[in-house]
Amino acid sequence: MINATIDSLAKRGYAATTLADVADGAGLSRGIVNFHFASKENLLAETIKYLQDEYTANWQAMITKAAPDTASQLLAMVTADLDRKICTHRKLAAWFALITEARSKPAYHEMAWERDAKYRATLASICVQAKQEGGYAFDPQSTADAIYAMQEGLWLRMMLFARAYKRETALGVILDTLCTIFPKHFATGGVTLKINENNQ
Repeated sequence: MINATIDSLAKRGYAATTLADVADGAGLSRGIVNFHFASKENLLAETIKYLQDEYTANWQAMITKAAPDTASQLLAMVTADLDRKICTHRKLAAWFALITEARSKPAYHEMAWERDAKYRATLASICVQAKQEGGYAFDPQSTADAIYAMQEGLWLRMMLFARAYKRETALGVILDTLCTIFPKHFATGGVTLKINENNQ
């Protein structure tokens, strides 16, 4: 049912998605969907939670598998947003459809903020470590916020332009940005190979 909800959100948007659409998409009776979720809001809240849990588990797994040095940790975390398990057109479209409702629905906002808070706190801590190692002059929190904003911008571009804006292009933007902000960590050979390996 969650996958059918994601499909409906990606195809129809938030306002036009109904429990009937989800039931039909899942090949289930409408009564079963109504029994389990009772309302569209409940179903969409569960969908947000599913997407949030999947997103968090993915980047945490990526940094766990990466080498312990700061550059590898940062690279794994930032490129996790473009991992093929997370970064698909249907999931991006569904996520943006849900996020647009967050302002008027406190429950959605809280769920979305929880996802943001965990990611941004970890990213900021890695930026702190990189600053200490490289002697950079930047503010770690502001730098983490800027990287996060870049990530959301790349997601938006990939959603809007679909296959016309390729994953490899987005990865190139990430690499250029990391080399610019953290030259002592990334201005060496071999980084492109690491990015490709993390996102196959």
